[in-house]
Amino acid sequence: MTGPSETSITLARRALARYRERGTDQADTPMPLPVSAYLDTERYAHEIEHCFKRLPMAIALSLELEGTSTYRAMKILDTPVLVVRGRDGVARAFLNVCRHRGAQVVPDGTGTGLQFSCPYHAWVYDDRGALASMYGESTFGALERSERGLRELTCTEAAGPIWVCLTPGIAFDIDDWLCDFRIELETLDLENWHLHAERDIPGPGWKVVWDGYLEAYHHNSLHQDTVGKFTIGNLVVHDTYGPHQRITFGRKSLKDLMDQPEEKWAPDEHIRLIHSVFPNLSISGVLGDHCLVSILFPGPGPDTTVTRQYVLAAQEPKTEEQIAATEGFSNIVLRAVRDEDYAMGFTIQRGLASGANETFLFGRNEPGLQHYHRMVARYGCWSGD
Repeated sequence: MTGPSETSITLARRALARYRERGTDQADTPMPLPVSAYLDTERYAHEIEHCFKRLPMAIALSLELEGTSTYRAMKILDTPVLVVRGRDGVARAFLNVCRHRGAQVVPDGTGTGLQFSCPYHAWVYDDRGALASMYGESTFGALERSERGLRELTCTEAAGPIWVCLTPGIAFDIDDWLCDFRIELETLDLENWHLHAERDIPGPGWKVVWDGYLEAYHHNSLHQDTVGKFTIGNLVVHDTYGPHQRITFGRKSLKDLMDQPEEKWAPDEHIRLIHSVFPNLSISGVLGDHCLVSILFPGPGPDTTVTRQYVLAAQEPKTEEQIAATEGFSNIVLRAVRDEDYAMGFTIQRGLASGANETFLFGRNEPGLQHYHRMVARYGCWSGD
């Protein structure tokens, strides 16, 4: 049996130091942000184009496409996307749009198959997106099949998610994008978890939603009956990796480490890690052998989102005790996110246009929010204010 990693020991040590001083990691100064950043539709369209449509974005988990000949069709930012794991085991992504007259080829959802027939005129595409056959081909007239395959999107798998760029023709190197954060993500071993539950949760605007994922300042007040029972409010250990970040929360049991020599520590029992990948992925190891993965998809305007929430277990729960533990975890994170964070977020969204605030102010104790909004400014390239 292997002992705790040096990273876990270091993070627990840092969190314990903050606990002793009743402090937290901090940014240099508070950071103001105009409320128009949450409301302006022109700014929204510009930032979505640059931060979501032109950058690598997590759109699914590799473990969703188990085995060959599996697929998932979905709409992301009004873009129909089809992800297929072909007979060669490689995941590829395409615009789910027929190259004849533009119909959606595959209904949204999951399934198995090596060929996909457009329901309009029965043009058939294979697992690599190539045009395999055409109904009435002899009467259609001449065309070059190789030029009429499904439009491919740059797609790769790394560290658990499937990453795609929604804009055809834009290539990316996932190692360059994730930089050193890939190593941190790979320690989570996401490919080998059991997918227990998946659900889509409607939410308020993109930035309102993401603000709630990146700080513990609200845990004591908003989450006192759910995750706040386990975590220390207003304590974070903050690390950045380019645009991405890892946030470490202290669990209420963190104080137990004060009376133990480090060589006897089991640090993973006393800290909670949030791995946040810009712009839309959050991975949260919360309670023991369970993990919450959230992939955020902005809506058609700045006031709505859908979050795909995955509940993972280290192994498939089979005994009554295991099933109860996994269901308990699933229920508590659903309550915390849907009934607390997002319910609060909807009230924030409704108040944005009231004129009560011209700016929001992110405190020094909210370094994760400051970092995220600086990355939005960097990659979003908005200059309208």
